Amino acid sequence: MPKSRIRKKSDYTPPATTTAVKLSSGRSWIAPLMLALFLVGLVWIVVYYVTSAAWPIQALGNWNIVIGFAFIAGGFGVSTQWK
Repeated sequence: MPKSRIRKKSDYTPPATTTAVKLSSGRSWIAPLMLALFLVGLVWIVVYYVTSAAWPIQALGNWNIVIGFAFIAGGFGVSTQWK
C-alpha cells in the first residue's frame, strides 16, 4: 500500500497590529462600596441576633433588622452602577 503524503500546516502567526483596550471606567469605588454595604448589613443583623437584641441599638428593637436589610438593599442599589 502506498504511503500518503504528509501535509504540513503553516504555523499560526498573529496579526502584526494590535490595539490596546482600556477597561477602566473610572468607577473603581463602586465594588468596594457595594461589598462594604453588604458586609455592614450582614454584621448588623448577626450582631443583633447574637447579642439577643442588646446591640447595635437596643432602643430600636426589631427595627435593627430593617436597618441591616437597608444596608444590604443599598449594596444592591450601588451594584446597578457597576460596569
